[in-house]
Amino acid sequence: MVTEKGPKVGPGPTEVGMREQVEAALEKIRPALQADGGDVELVEVTADGIVKVKLTGACGGCPMSQMTLKMGIERVLKAEVPGVKDVVSV
Repeated sequence: MVTEKGPKVGPGPTEVGMREQVEAALEKIRPALQADGGDVELVEVTADGIVKVKLTGACGGCPMSQMTLKMGIERVLKAEVPGVKDVVSV
């Protein structure tokens, strides 16, 4: 991608800051997941606001994992981190 300032190399400061904010928000969610034997691992935060996570432990095989992802994790991340548009499980 080329901008007025030249070619883009690596993640910009906004993307790095967003990843740190997502990590901090996940730390708030994590105890609730761990209480049920599960956890969440951050895989990637894309420049267009897509957060990719991996549900692990009991959460990985739970039939309610999509509900946890959308109504729990995604809701908190969107509320706490400006720019998060979607959260997907990988």
